[in-house]
Amino acid sequence: MKILIIGSGGREHALAWRFAEEGHTISAAPGNPGIARLGEIVASTDYLAVAECLRADLTVVGPEGPLASGIVDEFRQRGLAIFGPTREMARLEASKIYSKTFMQRLAIPTARFVQSPSSDDAIAALARFDYPVVVKADGLATGKGVIIAADRAQAESAVRTLGPQLVIEEFLEGEEVSFIVISDGRGVVAFEATQDHKAVGDGDTGPNTGGMGAYCDGRILTSADSQRILDTIIAPVIHTTSFTGFLYAGLMMTADGPKVLEFNVRLGDPETQPLMHRLAPQSGLADVLMRAATGSLAGASLQWTPDPSVCVVLAAQGYPGKVRTGDAITGIDNAMGDCGAQIFQGGTKLGAQGLETSGGRVLGVTTSGPDLRSAVANAYAAVARIQFNGMHYRRDIAQKGLKRWPAEN
Repeated sequence: MKILIIGSGGREHALAWRFAEEGHTISAAPGNPGIARLGEIVASTDYLAVAECLRADLTVVGPEGPLASGIVDEFRQRGLAIFGPTREMARLEASKIYSKTFMQRLAIPTARFVQSPSSDDAIAALARFDYPVVVKADGLATGKGVIIAADRAQAESAVRTLGPQLVIEEFLEGEEVSFIVISDGRGVVAFEATQDHKAVGDGDTGPNTGGMGAYCDGRILTSADSQRILDTIIAPVIHTTSFTGFLYAGLMMTADGPKVLEFNVRLGDPETQPLMHRLAPQSGLADVLMRAATGSLAGASLQWTPDPSVCVVLAAQGYPGKVRTGDAITGIDNAMGDCGAQIFQGGTKLGAQGLETSGGRVLGVTTSGPDLRSAVANAYAAVARIQFNGMHYRRDIAQKGLKRWPAEN
């Protein structure tokens, strides 16, 4: 197939790598230097014109922005095969207020919440919650629109930072899990569960980011946990809305069972990187996505290798705030050759010094291993071979998993 990938980050590079491994012809708009080594990149955001010019058999949308703007509706009106949700269903991610009221209406388990149309209302609503409390911006915020406030002063500061339209919700205790499915509007094919690391610092300290790393291990959820999530969270959404695309449920596994922290309507970044790395070569992901895009997903499945996979994000100086760009990146070939890592590029560009930083999350260093401890060791061995000024990363990716399964010690 000729596949057009919309986007320019690490998620899109990982998808391009998987599709290329399956033997498909890859194009990306606008793409990045890593994707350019796998196929053609087109420096345009007129995605409809690009798809028609390339005569793409299938378009796969990476980021949430084009989905919220209605790219799927536009492609379908032209009779072009595209995988993703409609503008209406993209509201599950584009508006936290819409998403929370949607869950409330369908009795999908989630945190108790109050929606606030103004900062004054939000500050008044704080009296209805204990601390810590969670403050969320209503709209798209590239993974950085959530603040967990430890006390009243932090909560009021969060309201002023993220307002005016907000969701205030109770803080849930438990373990976070990312659960993503492919849907054609009727049935689903589930990915293996992953765990993301949102905070910028070790030990989950510091402000939230778009994700500093993730891992995929078949032991994250039991089969009973996965079925409960499918029955109580995924199925109500699909059956009520005929949702098509990637449905991502960010969950907290509480003592009362799984509860939804947020819905996304696309693959996560960096969760995509370990997911693509762990997919078995014979899975045929592109064929599964084509079947979903054309309403024929019934009977499809994905196969997984037994080896856990890990992605460590290397971030630019200043991230998740104002970042410095233009720093030369070295060591990628050594990391790939010496350690067998796949280095997925996110915030990169080609400049006078060769490959340079151009965004906050620069690289996703991704490896596998016969067990989680080996996968983690392989990832950090590869990280040690890469350098750019201001580079920082978490040193505890997947540590919760290592502690949970002491047989690997």
